[in-house]
Amino acid sequence: MIAALSPAPRTARSGLVIGVLSLSGILVALLQTLVVPVLPAFAVDLDVPPTSASWLVTVTLLTGAVGTPLIGRLADMFGKRAMMLVCLGLMVAGSVLAAVGPGFATVVTGRGLQGFAMALMPVGISMMRDVLPPERLGGGVALMSATIGIGSVFGMPLSGVLHEHLGWQSLFWVPAGFAVAMAALLPFVVPESNTRAAGRFDYRGAVVLTSALTAVLLAISKGGVWGWGSAPTVGLAVAGTIGLMSWIPMELRTSHPLVDLRTSMLRPVLVANLCALLLGFAMFLSSYASTQELQVPTWTGHGLGLSATAAGLVMLPGGAVMILLAPVSAAMIRDWGARVTLAVGAGAIAVGFAERGVFGTSVLCVGISAFVVSVGVAFALAAMPVLITHAVPLDQTASANSVNSLVRAVGTSTASAVGAAILAASAVTVGAVAVPAAAGLDRLFWLGAAVSAVALVVILCVPLAQARTVGGSTARDDADTADVLPTR
Repeated sequence: MIAALSPAPRTARSGLVIGVLSLSGILVALLQTLVVPVLPAFAVDLDVPPTSASWLVTVTLLTGAVGTPLIGRLADMFGKRAMMLVCLGLMVAGSVLAAVGPGFATVVTGRGLQGFAMALMPVGISMMRDVLPPERLGGGVALMSATIGIGSVFGMPLSGVLHEHLGWQSLFWVPAGFAVAMAALLPFVVPESNTRAAGRFDYRGAVVLTSALTAVLLAISKGGVWGWGSAPTVGLAVAGTIGLMSWIPMELRTSHPLVDLRTSMLRPVLVANLCALLLGFAMFLSSYASTQELQVPTWTGHGLGLSATAAGLVMLPGGAVMILLAPVSAAMIRDWGARVTLAVGAGAIAVGFAERGVFGTSVLCVGISAFVVSVGVAFALAAMPVLITHAVPLDQTASANSVNSLVRAVGTSTASAVGAAILAASAVTVGAVAVPAAAGLDRLFWLGAAVSAVALVVILCVPLAQARTVGGSTARDDADTADVLPTR
């Protein structure tokens, strides 16, 4: 549809498509950030223990991680715009249920339905390949990835304002209204993709993957509460691992698998997914470690003593720079290739962590560290989908990008558990209050630097033919397209 237009209208129409699809990033970031800062208040509002209130985050993580690869496959089979509308519908239904529901269980159920909106990002990025001119793809992906920064920047302070002035229900009504507006725009601005994947939906693979991922992610996210050596944690981890190990050969034998693992072994896709795991870990660790350090009370002798609002302001430039760097990321991908851009991103993240480790604790050092990490995140988030999109067949773009999003979610979940465990192990008790120790915070920053450096090594050392940009489109050497496991 877009290709039939003359150049000027096509450019304008492409801009509208990019703008509407990029709203996905803002919505996803709001869903991830609005509830987190006020979890203690939710415990009071809903009359539940703080450990129970954490399910408002955990359940969204679970449904988002598990639902994303399923929705990605359905999008390749039945239409990407159609599945984006389904995700928005589930998200609105969950928001309304949570806002009007009579109790905690209903709110948790609503948050679970909201989690399906996490699939909007990978499906939207895949849609761009189908409906945008090749010369606009890099810029569109970069902007869509950067919009996560907008939601993250404004989500944290907005959460406190909404809760204080309009009540906890407003934290569900606001994203619901945002989703309704996006659902109204989507059919009028974004054409449906004509690309369809052949075959039937792999129900058996979906059930096994869903069960295994749920078990593994529950063990990771709740291990700190239940105890890492407790029967529930160990049992879920073992069951999930066995499930995943049985799912892999099952998918390799299936004629139309939920996830084509042979495509996942293409070297560009493999590099992108390994980096999603490692850099997803580092991305979360930066936000977690920085906000923790900024809010440690000054009476501990090593704390900076900022309020949650002030800590958010320190992190604000990092979120803003992600938006400003969207055109820079697109230009780097166009001129240098997605792999080089990803390497620059991983290197910047490592430098950002190391800066804090070398120069020590101060508001300025922590702020600079978070800013530099955000610069790296902007480049990395823009480059990974382009690596995947240019490597996989047209009818697998949504599925492949959804797997990348899933792997990144596993990385962030692991970072949350590891970060909490490190701080808990090194916490110091002052009076009756346990606070993070300086040594524990130092370990988090150096861990982030090390993990990012490993990602950089992966990018540089895994053989990968460099994509060449020709006239706005990407031409790959035969080694890129042939680098796949033997066909069935």
